[in-house]
Amino acid sequence: MIDWIKDASPSPLLSSPLLGDEDPPPFVVVNLDGTAPLVLVCDHASNTIPATLKQLGLGSVDLARHIAWDIGAASVTRHLAARLNAPAVLCGYSRLVIDCNRPPGDPTSIAEVSDGTFISGNHQLSDSAAEMRVNAVFWPYHHAITQLLARHWRHGHGRAPVLIAIHSFTPVMNGFRRPWHLGVLWNRDPRLAEPLLAQFRANPELCVGDNEPYSGRKVGFTMDTHGGAAGLPHVEVEIRQDLLSDESSCAHWAEVVGDALALVLRNEDLYVVEHY
Repeated sequence: MIDWIKDASPSPLLSSPLLGDEDPPPFVVVNLDGTAPLVLVCDHASNTIPATLKQLGLGSVDLARHIAWDIGAASVTRHLAARLNAPAVLCGYSRLVIDCNRPPGDPTSIAEVSDGTFISGNHQLSDSAAEMRVNAVFWPYHHAITQLLARHWRHGHGRAPVLIAIHSFTPVMNGFRRPWHLGVLWNRDPRLAEPLLAQFRANPELCVGDNEPYSGRKVGFTMDTHGGAAGLPHVEVEIRQDLLSDESSCAHWAEVVGDALALVLRNEDLYVVEHY
């Protein structure tokens, strides 16, 4: 396997003037040697901005908000990696640098406005500036996902690996108070989504969204690219951010999600390639 996955640092071939020596790598791999036939990913794990971008013109308060990252998602992903004995790939930079769950060039890929906040450092970017972000952050992160899935597939004795993404969402959006504790996002492949929804809904204390608060049929570059196109079982789990206020809360929700996933993942019929 390529060494830069092993030590979670970028290859010299992927170096970029965007990232300096003091900047973190574009992704982090957790529990690389996890043996479960699945890969966890967290597209919006970090609110870090490369030093050269000068915080995109934002203050520390804005960078701590949901516009910069999925609050609590990285911690939940790390706990799940341990709970399920699986590797996880976490993006190393803020969604405001480039959103790794959007196609490059999409208007929301490098947002100029996010939830009413103007991002001056993203205003009227040149093509070369945008491509620099794609090459420094977006592709290294997605290449890491590809490499880990390929590794599991090669050593999986014929079993196709599972792909699971962890996100979090705001309690209120556009004045609407979202009632769901968590949501299951999916597009056409029901193999993980339907049994996972059933497991969650077996708990009467949970309010569970089926393609809520977002629809996996509209948003999901990571799932569509690495899961759907390859015919791998895949699903995205969203958790409400006010439930992830501290480390113990993140650990609790990782346990809730992990217990449900552990039961669903026992089904050996999952680990095959199917296109829907």
